[in-house]
Amino acid sequence: MHVGSFVLAAQFPGQGQGEALHRAVRSAEVAEEAGLDAVWLAEHHFVPYGTCPSAVTLAAFLLGRTRRLRVGTAVSVLPTAHPVALGEQAALLHLTSGGRFSLGVGRGGPWVDLEVFGAGLEAYESGFPESLDLLVRWLREPAVGASGERFSFREVPVVPRPSEALTDTAGPEVIVACTSPASVRLAAERGLPMLLGMHVGDEEKAEMVALWRRHARACGHPPERVVGAAHVSAGVCQIADRRQDAVETLTKAMPGWLKQGLGAHVTVDGRERGMRDPLAYTELLCGLHPVGPARLCADRLAATSERTGVSRFALLIEGSGDLAATEENVRRLGAEVIPQLA
Repeated sequence: MHVGSFVLAAQFPGQGQGEALHRAVRSAEVAEEAGLDAVWLAEHHFVPYGTCPSAVTLAAFLLGRTRRLRVGTAVSVLPTAHPVALGEQAALLHLTSGGRFSLGVGRGGPWVDLEVFGAGLEAYESGFPESLDLLVRWLREPAVGASGERFSFREVPVVPRPSEALTDTAGPEVIVACTSPASVRLAAERGLPMLLGMHVGDEEKAEMVALWRRHARACGHPPERVVGAAHVSAGVCQIADRRQDAVETLTKAMPGWLKQGLGAHVTVDGRERGMRDPLAYTELLCGLHPVGPARLCADRLAATSERTGVSRFALLIEGSGDLAATEENVRRLGAEVIPQLA
């Protein structure tokens, strides 16, 4: 089992954006010190829900600040990026880090980002498969050309080629954020592992893994890849000697951040959007994920892995909104929880 942190660089009420980013960087450094396997970085634009607008840029910085830790994006929003540009960046990080970089990509949402970056609503609604296929080709082939609806260009050489890295893999792994049967099928057809969201529980994640396996088998992927697919489960982790103390820490801090952060999202086309009740959502997360004493947290992670078959975790550890508390939470995860999972 591989346990990593999930870093949003969340801006809690009363905090500055630089403070949120400093906490994100520091939590990643502590994650390596504490023995975590990875850190996964979120990407958001124009909202305090997350103050990192480029997960791949922050990943590059953290790869330079660490020596062992795997650093991944969770996720880079593909509709607002050119797949070749993102592929070049991923290849560069893969080569220069000794294979410690993972590229998680997602469809994002119908947000004003699409207008600002000139992608348009179609890039979100129907363009994701084309972008994903072009990205994967760039990371796997020596030369690539395109003749699709959104991207069309003559064949050009891939420089740098990620397959030249002195690692065990041909290139950086690509992971797809999946929230629906359609996205599960999309990932499975390409044999790409999934990133499963923190808003769903074990039963739904198990169903998504089962669906992925059915489609992957139907597409003829090797049995070992189907069975051993390295899916990642996102969640929340808050450790305290008593469960009620851990829950109280999150219910005091997270609703204010969620209300401010989620409420700031603006749709590109003026469509109506609903927002979860911040307190109810926080309480849901506390019920779904490892929140409480170390033994309970270890049991919860083990149970999720057994029920779903997922062996990698990306855990939100900054739910207190406080730097010192976040560092302590990461250290306790490494010292008290992970050893019980060995």
